[in-house]
Amino acid sequence: MTGAALCAVLALVVVSWLVRDIRAVDADQLWRYWAGFPEARPQAMPATSPLDVALLVVYVVAVVAALRSSVAATVLVATGVITLAVRLPGLWGIGSDRMESVFSDDLRSRALISAFVALAAGIALLITAGAGRRPPADSYEQLPSRPGPGASVAAFLMLGAAGAVLIAWEIRQMVRFPEIYPEWYVGGERVPQGAIDPPPGWGTAALALLCLVAAASALFHAVHARPFGLVAAALLLPGGGLGVVRIVHYDLLDDFGSLPTETQLTILSWIFEVFAALVVLIALAPRGFADVPGPYGPGTGPGYGSGEFGPPGYRPTPYPGQQPPAPGYGYPQGSGGFGPPPPPSQPPPCW
Repeated sequence: MTGAALCAVLALVVVSWLVRDIRAVDADQLWRYWAGFPEARPQAMPATSPLDVALLVVYVVAVVAALRSSVAATVLVATGVITLAVRLPGLWGIGSDRMESVFSDDLRSRALISAFVALAAGIALLITAGAGRRPPADSYEQLPSRPGPGASVAAFLMLGAAGAVLIAWEIRQMVRFPEIYPEWYVGGERVPQGAIDPPPGWGTAALALLCLVAAASALFHAVHARPFGLVAAALLLPGGGLGVVRIVHYDLLDDFGSLPTETQLTILSWIFEVFAALVVLIALAPRGFADVPGPYGPGTGPGYGSGEFGPPGYRPTPYPGQQPPAPGYGYPQGSGGFGPPPPPSQPPPCW
């Protein structure tokens, strides 16, 4: 319940800022500003970005997952980590000269309070996840699950490639516009950003790192691969989705061959981000294999429902005079799923 309450607080903080922007900016203009349309003329500077919508979805899903006992720990960890990564720049960015010229003192004070609340909630989520880890109460309680082989490969390829694409564009921008650094990552006069959002470079770097960590986790079938991969896909989708909106709005595919090479690569990157996010969401959303303790994992290894024990292929030699059990008599054999059969009821000769 503690984790669900913390995620609900984070969701309410985001909702309050979205409501502020809809009232102050107008929903249609806010949408156009988020989509990057040059003709967007908002009445006031928006304090949010599409990232906040994705975070709201993550928080709502985390509230639901936090109510599912032992399954919630990895979800709370992923939610806490991304909250800390995204909200940390708010501690120093809100006091910059540009923020003072764009937002009122009251709005900046609220943004600073929201940053402190979000960071405190993120740390509390990590503590709650660590303190709440426990073995299942009974055999019917749902266990955390690891992604299956196919889902792991898909998540590894898509998230790894998406992280590499984001890093490649950051390197390209650093070479092309060196004058905006380091403000691109820590905030400054030449970098526009919302009141509660990180600088663009910081957000992109955090998302790229999250994608790479989730890809590596999926490769090794880690328990936290599903929540981290789903969060990474949820945060990857808005950027690519709004890019596709710009492609459709300006009919960029009609004259794709005549566009500059860099513009073509940008278009392909937007489309790939949407494709990668959807593939990861589809692959990791279903539950995988239960996290059964032991050296062999769930449902594998010698002696698991195989009617034998010891090394693979080994069967105990019957004692002299011992007859094999008749079908339908005694303990279930084969696929009963209870491990190796019990020892014989009669001791060996000369015992």
